Amino acid sequence: MTGKQIILDAIAGKNTPRPAWLPFVGVHGGKLIDQTATDYLKSADNIVKGLTKAVELYRPDGLPIAFDLQLEAEVLGCQLNWADKTPPSVTSHPMSAMEGPGASLEDLPAFSTDAGRFPIVWEATRRMRHTFGDQLALYGLLTGPFTLTSHLMGTDLFLQMFDDEELVLKTMAHCTDIAKQVASRYLENGADIIAVVDPMTSQISPEHFEQFVAPSLNDLFSHIREKGGLSSLFVCGDATRNLEVMAATACDNVSIDEQIDLNTIRELTVPNNKSFGGNLKLTVVLLMGDTDDAKRDAIHCIDTAGDSGFILAPGCDLPYDVKPENLQAVAELVHDPYQRDVARTLADKDADDFADIQLPDYNDPAQVTVDVITLDSASCAPCQYMFAAATDARSRFPEDTPVVIREHKITTRQGVGMMSRLNVGALPSICIDGELAFASVIPDTKTLADRIARRLDEKQTANA
Repeated sequence: MTGKQIILDAIAGKNTPRPAWLPFVGVHGGKLIDQTATDYLKSADNIVKGLTKAVELYRPDGLPIAFDLQLEAEVLGCQLNWADKTPPSVTSHPMSAMEGPGASLEDLPAFSTDAGRFPIVWEATRRMRHTFGDQLALYGLLTGPFTLTSHLMGTDLFLQMFDDEELVLKTMAHCTDIAKQVASRYLENGADIIAVVDPMTSQISPEHFEQFVAPSLNDLFSHIREKGGLSSLFVCGDATRNLEVMAATACDNVSIDEQIDLNTIRELTVPNNKSFGGNLKLTVVLLMGDTDDAKRDAIHCIDTAGDSGFILAPGCDLPYDVKPENLQAVAELVHDPYQRDVARTLADKDADDFADIQLPDYNDPAQVTVDVITLDSASCAPCQYMFAAATDARSRFPEDTPVVIREHKITTRQGVGMMSRLNVGALPSICIDGELAFASVIPDTKTLADRIARRLDEKQTANA
């Protein structure tokens, strides 16, 4: 049985002879061929070379063509900041009133799937289809409507969901139409499965998901099905509160990251005739761990998920510098039942208690410290907007106000240590003087600024 058939059977909820294996190789493909993330995402040749190398090293059953949630935003006039080791990040939001007068939908550039870097992606899709189409399930990743709306509106979006519902719904409808166009082109060029990546939906309530997101997603998933494709809803971040409404959408598969319990997602998806995927730990295991860590994590996922309707995958786009040997260890385990038995016998290592990570003196009357715990605000959309909320809130105070904003990226041991020491269980999160204030919910600027102001008043009163 081919790897492609194993993926297709898993999505259909069938038993598979071994775990289905889907490493989300995005900019990590650039690392494999000694290219920066920027050079990788701007060249069909580089994308194909990187993915071909990933096939050789990781023996996957499926691969994404491009993991870049800025393709659509770039065409719509959002400015991007490029980096060597992460996908580009959106740095301007044309419909944001905070950044200027705020454009209307009619003022945005006309969208075309032949504009921007889309022709590069279509060429890479065709070439991968020609070479690996019978062997691999090819995933076309597109930006979900809510995340694309957030790219256009910035942090204004969360306020406008209360103040101008009509504008948000109108923008969502426009972004859904764009997603349909992108899905169609992916399928025309040879993709098998369309993954709708909508990480910003992890930051809203189930009620707002049902009001603003579910109708758009169901419309999109119906379109994909009509075009002969399969669909996956992929939400990064701690989307626990929204799992039930996600599982009720019309997709074929729900993919989640390491913050979500596999038992929980299985119990929600299987009754809805959906498969599920995840949930290898990106940073503490694949990026910073060793091969034994990778095998232990993989076998835990496999044994927890069971042998039907499950696709083993990392929780999001693989970091650029993820260790190839760790992914190769997972591949060995996937393909060899003996390696799975060996992994089950691996003794647990002593957990890192991060005792050497020093917390600041949060009782210091001289300042208020705002810690923003992220995956990486340069590459994770919810993290970007959470950090932006913190910096925007800081800008509401005079420069000499003793408020310090610090980002802790869990792509480093220091960041993981801060997350552990602060007892943060969800990403992204904001702590104010060591106390969790916002966990995986992006506050509007005024709400966060008010919380900081209250803390300043408390310290001033206590030290008067």
